Amino acid sequence: MKRSRFIEKSLMGTVAFLRESVFADDYAAKKGFLQARDPRFKTAAVFFLVLSVLFSRDIPAIAVIYLITLLSAGCSFINPVFFLSRTWFFIPFFTLFIAAPSVFSVFTPGEPLASFRIGGFLLQITRQGAAGALIFFSRVLVSVSLCVLLSLTTKHFALLKVLRVFRVPQIFVMTLGMCYRYIFLFIGIIQDTYTAMKSRCGYAVSPVKGQRIVAWNIATLWQRSYQMQSRVYDAMLSRGYTGETYLYGGFRAGVRDVFMLAAAAVIFFFVLWQTYCSS
Repeated sequence: MKRSRFIEKSLMGTVAFLRESVFADDYAAKKGFLQARDPRFKTAAVFFLVLSVLFSRDIPAIAVIYLITLLSAGCSFINPVFFLSRTWFFIPFFTLFIAAPSVFSVFTPGEPLASFRIGGFLLQITRQGAAGALIFFSRVLVSVSLCVLLSLTTKHFALLKVLRVFRVPQIFVMTLGMCYRYIFLFIGIIQDTYTAMKSRCGYAVSPVKGQRIVAWNIATLWQRSYQMQSRVYDAMLSRGYTGETYLYGGFRAGVRDVFMLAAAAVIFFFVLWQTYCSS
């Protein structure tokens, strides 16, 4: 019973987390600083900042860009707990585990900071390795935070339109749009399927029977998605869909949009100059 409830809570918690992460349209509808900016200029500014993070070799410079990201999120009325929980886990946390071995002298020789023994082996943490791992983790963290901030403050159809403005191939934009819409359907199917299984089988299910139920549901879900994708696409074609994203009213740029893009460009060229001088 406890194990089944644990699985239920884990499954429903994962689905709820995915729903909140992907479909946070409430933030994009708020009247904050970034929500009021032109999506084209906003995307270009985020692009410049991401490039600045990738080219930077200085932790203080990356920290300043991260501070700008947090201030922008606050001015856009994004809940700090919601924002940090979606930017500090998964990719950044996984990156930390990838970068952890590089702090040891076996992979990055250099000036030792600390040493300890494990099973007769002497391990040393070097200053160069720790600095490289910290820069790598900081780059991933700030880049993910900027991308999440852009997606939270921009409606998905406007973001798809921006991708077409920047000459991203139509097939990629159309695929992204279709995947975004299908996630709605799949989340609902997962919840409905689990509720139906629990109502018919209860909590006590043998491992063999449970495996058969899961396999049957996987096959059914694949068959339903295969049949539905052709129906949905035919319905979209019958309503005039050509693969392009159209917006009512279009984009409108203002002085603040230009200033925001110029500030991001200045930061990028300053980082390039700093990197060139340091090398």
